[in-house]
Amino acid sequence: MGVTYRYFGAPNGATAARVPVSMRPEELGGDELGMGGMFSKIKPETMAAMVLTGIEGIPLHKVPPLELVVLHPDYAVVKLPMTVVDPLRGVGEESVGAAAFIWSTVPDRGGPRDAFTVYQLLHEWQDFSHRLHEAGHQAYCLVWP
Repeated sequence: MGVTYRYFGAPNGATAARVPVSMRPEELGGDELGMGGMFSKIKPETMAAMVLTGIEGIPLHKVPPLELVVLHPDYAVVKLPMTVVDPLRGVGEESVGAAAFIWSTVPDRGGPRDAFTVYQLLHEWQDFSHRLHEAGHQAYCLVWP
């Protein structure tokens, strides 16, 4: 049994902190990654590193930490830096494809392994980042065992 991650957008940390109570971000004016909400095994740290190193070219040791919003015995909510979400809005197909290929070759990490699946995932994130930007929301992740 592992940890599950649920990515969502919310207008602020106070709203994001209330999401675990109902498990429905849309009830609080938020948005979710993926159709009907994506429950993922991909850590937010991995997603941050993928975008910032694979697309932005930032060295791994310079990837900013996640911000803890809520720590509860049963779950946690973390905020992803906008520097992780924003770059996806402006990249083209070539950059997404190259990043997907690079990510698919990284050894010893969880998540999808083939480049096409990673490419689809990055496109979902790209759409998500556009919706967050249009709504003026931040990206958060609900983490629970």
